[in-house]
Amino acid sequence: MGLSTHVLDTMHGAPAGGMAVSLFTTNGQAATLVKQFTLNSDGRNPDGPLYDNASLKVGTYRLVFDVAGYFKLLGITLPEPNFLNQVSIDFGVADIHAHYHVPLLVSPWSYSTYRGS
Repeated sequence: MGLSTHVLDTMHGAPAGGMAVSLFTTNGQAATLVKQFTLNSDGRNPDGPLYDNASLKVGTYRLVFDVAGYFKLLGITLPEPNFLNQVSIDFGVADIHAHYHVPLLVSPWSYSTYRGS
């Protein structure tokens, strides 16, 4: 199944539909933008997996989630500067035949991630 992501808004107990996300490939400190997308009402990429197994390559990647923009879109008043602005998750893909699912659980004040299934 390749690479996928899913975001849950733990403040509201719901998927984070409307959040902007960017996917990069990385090489050391250098990052190359692959795609930008906005999560659908289920908190997922509307186009499905970010990479299928045929396109996924061994290497390092970065997902950047616009957390502050999402909560501001919902009308949540955030302090300036906000505690969380963008959340970046750097991760590696070692097995292109495996599924790499990178979920994000997020509120304006905290986040958690793991390698999902």
